[in-house]
Amino acid sequence: MSEVDRVPSPAAPPAVAATAPEEKKGKEPEREKLPPIVSAGAGATAGLDRGSKGQISTSSSFISTVNQKKEAAENRSSPTHLVFPNIKNVRDLPPICLDVRQKQRTSIDALSSEMKTPVLPEPVLPVQPKTMKDFLEDVEKAKSSGDWKTVHDFYLTMFDSFPELNAAFKKDASASFNTIEDSGINAKFVNAVYDALLNTPQDIQKTVLKGIINSLLREWKGPRTKDDLRAYFILLQNPQFNNTSTYVIYAHLLRQIATLVEADHHFLVHWFKKLSQKRFKQLVERLLQFISLRLFPAKPEEFPPISKCSWWIPSASKVLALLNTANNLVHPPLIPYTDFYNSTLDHIDLMEEYHTWQSFGNSHSKVWWIKYLEDRDLI
Repeated sequence: MSEVDRVPSPAAPPAVAATAPEEKKGKEPEREKLPPIVSAGAGATAGLDRGSKGQISTSSSFISTVNQKKEAAENRSSPTHLVFPNIKNVRDLPPICLDVRQKQRTSIDALSSEMKTPVLPEPVLPVQPKTMKDFLEDVEKAKSSGDWKTVHDFYLTMFDSFPELNAAFKKDASASFNTIEDSGINAKFVNAVYDALLNTPQDIQKTVLKGIINSLLREWKGPRTKDDLRAYFILLQNPQFNNTSTYVIYAHLLRQIATLVEADHHFLVHWFKKLSQKRFKQLVERLLQFISLRLFPAKPEEFPPISKCSWWIPSASKVLALLNTANNLVHPPLIPYTDFYNSTLDHIDLMEEYHTWQSFGNSHSKVWWIKYLEDRDLI
């Protein structure tokens, strides 16, 4: 855009004067109603109005033509020429919305590692000054005094959200830890918090579960950050999920992990293999128990109807497969491959259940998740 379009030309008054003198008086009141040209922005805004095209005079004086060519030549090297690129297309731009940032992250994630410099940083984490030593001292004081308020407040804050989990357990809140080799989590602190949790009063344990529910129910848009993956990694180790009363929450956690993209699963697999043998085996046993009790519940009334939770076992099976992959990456493996076997399935006639499922659907078959196995050529 030339300077003629943005700044009124000195030749403009003679062009107006060139009109018939007898029309000037008649149009004078109408000219007074026009807004004055106060800045270059006004000229650019006028260019956005399609109706203004018809008001631009097709005739130009020799002076204005020379000025246009002169200013156009100057603008080729002037940075102000880039201020309004393709100004006519501004109207066609979509409105700025909340998911624009996520779309940008998606396109960045597709780039090679050498080109990922512009990746947006992780959200700023809340301040969590309490160390593992402070926490253990608070627990000992609570046991001796019977006052658990300090410990309760700690659990309440820590499990309130994914950012709070990262603030509590991340080795360095200012570091990104975006590598498969190091999750950035203080594993000893995680173990200490979970070991102490089962020995706390019931109101603290309920507070933790409520916090997990709120975190899982938050609406997610766009790809997960590495801090989100760390939060899933931490929550999966919660020993409260050994209790069948927590299975509904556990199932939702498993589904969110199972439906992550492959790149996120890749990170989790490599973080899993860094777990101690004891903690790794606990994860496997917890998943196997979850599958077994969903198939043969001791108290069916503890669970939702089978037709409403057909995704439970496929989700658990997917997470179990991630753990199996992690186990195979370690030499020697963390646990024997036979530890992944589920002896409960020995009590099921898979072929009979498969035919029942084909004939009557999920409502008559214990193995309502058989389609999941069939789609993956597992049967």
